[in-house]
Amino acid sequence: MSDVIQVAGLTKTYATDKGRPPLVAVAGIDFTVREGEVFGFLGPNGAGKTTTIRMLTGLARPTSGGARVMGLDLAADLPRIKKQIGVVPEASNLYDELTALDNLVFAMQLYGVPRAERRPRAEALLARFRLGEKRDAPFAKLSRGMKRALTIAAGLAHRPPLLFLDEPTTGLDVMSARNLRAMIAALRDEGVTIFLTTHYLEEAERLCDRIAVIVKGRIVALDTVAGLKAAAPGRTAVEVTYADADDGVATRRIETDDVAAAVQTALAEAGDRRVLAVNTVRPTLEDVFVGLTGLGAEAMLAEKGGKGGGNAAG
Repeated sequence: MSDVIQVAGLTKTYATDKGRPPLVAVAGIDFTVREGEVFGFLGPNGAGKTTTIRMLTGLARPTSGGARVMGLDLAADLPRIKKQIGVVPEASNLYDELTALDNLVFAMQLYGVPRAERRPRAEALLARFRLGEKRDAPFAKLSRGMKRALTIAAGLAHRPPLLFLDEPTTGLDVMSARNLRAMIAALRDEGVTIFLTTHYLEEAERLCDRIAVIVKGRIVALDTVAGLKAAAPGRTAVEVTYADADDGVATRRIETDDVAAAVQTALAEAGDRRVLAVNTVRPTLEDVFVGLTGLGAEAMLAEKGGKGGGNAAG
């Protein structure tokens, strides 16, 4: 599996006034993104997520360091890179006055899709994203979920092998967020590489093959979801819930490195009492995130103005 993004020493600083030191938004980060994976890029507000995307997509120039995207040098081959990537920003960049169909046709025109292919391809994208009945509706009249779906469809208008998704489900209702997650998973199954930022930890856990956590411009962890959770503080625990002598309910919790042995111990301790449930409790991605950033899932969501549709219930 080849790398479609290779980042080395990527840095972005901004000048400040009154002689203060420059503001470091991204501080010499290194990582790779593999072909066909969903690569999660997590961190609190101001950590450098969007700045990194802006540099990798040519919207901001690195102060130092560099990257290769789709095998091309970011500094020397940006026009060729842009033809091979799709970008879905957090705030939609489509046109309110154009219909859903016309927005997609216009996006294809910008990317040089042959005229004869534009309308059939746009119709196919509308069908795929469940927007066929809204083909003639102005973008401004669509629901928030439909707007996000159409914005992703526009990012795919030229069939890029690499797609950048910046907070795709923020603010959506539960069903819209669930539908978009299903679409993202389907794109990955088709071989599209996806660079995803999200504030929803359960969403990242469901979708991502690997995750990088960035804090104050520096990557502090990068691994698979399983690898990150295995390195989380705290041990696996076994919880056995049983009926006690007074017909109440009691729970025995044992932290362990040997789940099978802990289950046997807890069952032996239960004796003649009726066992109601046996659960294995392992560290979660939230445990990892809290350990790395000191910021829990609720606080992270609050930064975005509430849970919205990307909540774990989605």
